[in-house]
Amino acid sequence: MPRAFLPVILLSLSMSTTAFSQAPSSIRIETHNNLLLLGVDTGHQLKQLYYGRQMADAVSSATTGEAAYPVYGTGHESREVALRLTHSDGNLTSRLVYVDHSVSRPDANTVLTTIHLKDSYYPVQVSLYYKAYTNEDVIEQWTEVRHQEKGPVTLFDFASAGLSFSSQSYYLNYFYGDWANEFNLIETPLTPGVKVIDSKLGVRVNQRSNPSFLLSLNGQLQEDGGEVIGGSLAWPGNWQLKFDVDDQKKLNVLCGINPYGSQYALPAGTVFRTPSLLYTYSPEGAGTVTRRFHRWARKYGILDGYGSRDVLLNNWEATYFDFDETKLTTIIQEAGKMGFELFLLDDGWFGNKYPRNNDDAGLGDWQVNKKKLPHGIPYLVKTCQENHLKFGIWIEPEMVNPRSELYEKHPDWVITAPNRDLSLQRNQLILDLSNPEVVEYVYSSIDKLLSENKGISYIKWDCNRYVTNPGSHYLGKDRQTHLFIDYPKALLQIMERVRKKFPETTMMVCSGGGGRIDYASLPYFQEYWPSDNTDAADRIRIQWGLGYFFPSIGLASHVSNIPNGFTGRTESLKFRFDVSLAAKLGMDLQPNQMNEADKQFSRNAIQTYKDIRDVVMHGDLYRLISPYSGNPSTYAGDRAALSYVSEDGARAIVFAYQMKKSITGNSIQLRLKGLDPKAGYTFKELNKGSYSRVKAYEGRRFSGEYLMTQGVVFDMYNDYESAVFQLTRQ
Repeated sequence: MPRAFLPVILLSLSMSTTAFSQAPSSIRIETHNNLLLLGVDTGHQLKQLYYGRQMADAVSSATTGEAAYPVYGTGHESREVALRLTHSDGNLTSRLVYVDHSVSRPDANTVLTTIHLKDSYYPVQVSLYYKAYTNEDVIEQWTEVRHQEKGPVTLFDFASAGLSFSSQSYYLNYFYGDWANEFNLIETPLTPGVKVIDSKLGVRVNQRSNPSFLLSLNGQLQEDGGEVIGGSLAWPGNWQLKFDVDDQKKLNVLCGINPYGSQYALPAGTVFRTPSLLYTYSPEGAGTVTRRFHRWARKYGILDGYGSRDVLLNNWEATYFDFDETKLTTIIQEAGKMGFELFLLDDGWFGNKYPRNNDDAGLGDWQVNKKKLPHGIPYLVKTCQENHLKFGIWIEPEMVNPRSELYEKHPDWVITAPNRDLSLQRNQLILDLSNPEVVEYVYSSIDKLLSENKGISYIKWDCNRYVTNPGSHYLGKDRQTHLFIDYPKALLQIMERVRKKFPETTMMVCSGGGGRIDYASLPYFQEYWPSDNTDAADRIRIQWGLGYFFPSIGLASHVSNIPNGFTGRTESLKFRFDVSLAAKLGMDLQPNQMNEADKQFSRNAIQTYKDIRDVVMHGDLYRLISPYSGNPSTYAGDRAALSYVSEDGARAIVFAYQMKKSITGNSIQLRLKGLDPKAGYTFKELNKGSYSRVKAYEGRRFSGEYLMTQGVVFDMYNDYESAVFQLTRQ
């Protein structure tokens, strides 16, 4: 699984290793269905010769390829470069030449190719790593830079990877939005010039976009056809995706840490490791890219990707900060009766001198509030156990309120620029993780909470602001630009320590919603919170965009109150459940806010989810009807449908939604995907409401071929209607 920016060289334990002493005609980085072909030209320059579908006899000339890792100062000045540095003597230029490469097999499914380059004059070494996941058709690439110059070498650009393409046209699909409006899919043609998608937020860096992209060659993005490259950068810090088209229609793609405000003085003998870029090529559209990423993620990219997840009840919308033991006990008892498996205590449980009764105090003081919880966390754990529930708790360990004991003792521990007023967001500041003392405090706070309160089985790790007034008291005046690199590096180290000591604790990564969903963080977490916006209609769109790269096994989706606190919409309980059933089910809607009929419906829905969650969590995703109505740049918002098919093809769970009535008719035709055309499938409606739109199909058997060509046809008449059904192979 990806690891970013480690301080030492990692040596792979391999089954076999082959070394090469002379420049080869070609270097094959390959999976079952993909081939990346590299070569070395007569000037000892490493070139990308080919990237696309697997071909056993692929041959190309290194004289016609593009630089595999372009550097500044020796012929690439007209193009964007992967590496730009200043040597200790002030020389701005670099020229990398091939040294050697090796191939190892860490396990039966992965092949690691390491290519060593060096500067033709200076003692600077650059190593390119390509880890090919054979069965999943995913390549993971990262870079290491080191040197033995007399003084520091200053890095100005340091991409993880570069890829080159030559096509008639390019369409870029990426994700954009903001808090409570995450993961909007945007499509734009790439014209000559440079297109940059990036984040400069420092922390919570995915709030407005995500470091993932879909690149469609020779036409707009299609779900089931056309050449598509999907890529995702594994990094929780500032990131940059750069697309450079020249006047010959050649495209150079560079992905990595955002160099903005982040020049890095690298001492001799120290390794600078970039984060990993994960990518795949599909000649069969975006759907194949998604299923490859999801299968890879379940095995390598998210913790316990083939395990199960508990159905959770959160107290937040019921109490906010206003709770005590009595209120929580009532909620826990009701949760046990409803069939929930986990109770999560959200924000507000800590702080004594500065009690956390609002969002303006207490952050950083991780002691239990004695007034709210006189018997402490063990009482709540015991109460949960008596009601057949696990217990979870919310933390925000990277943050501090000015009204806190921690800030009173250590005002120098926060990120802020000298000679500037404090810049607050949500009444809080960010702790400076470039400072080892702060790192130890943050880790120790989590360690103490879990060690002293046995029975906490779940952590919601939140992060509710981004960096403004960047500055570090610890780094000193000559290393201020290291902050945006050292912070995420330290954060990942904390996550790794916590996970190593508490391997049985389930953790959700949350960052004011989807602000920290990346494949550097997710190997330490089982779940992720995609958005604070829990409106079901909006969640269809948010979850649709997120699902291109991130699997449903971790996608927390909660049934919420109505009218919704964000949108004011009122949607039926069935519609809200049907949206959440397509992910990892949870609830903020409280049992004591329901009538008996709604309680019974919820009990049945929770049980339905338990019966199908193995397919939803571990199945292959097929998108059937897009809420973007064929144009990713325009969210039409009227209909959407998707399905999950078990990896063995035996079961499919289908979800259909109508968000808006259509004046041209409301008939829906779902042509299914991923089924065995020769097998028979029995139809069963799930999570039924007071009426059924698909009763004509109930209990009937259809061939996979019929379901994929003729499909299921039915009407939905009203705003916010939905239908869910199961197909079981006989």
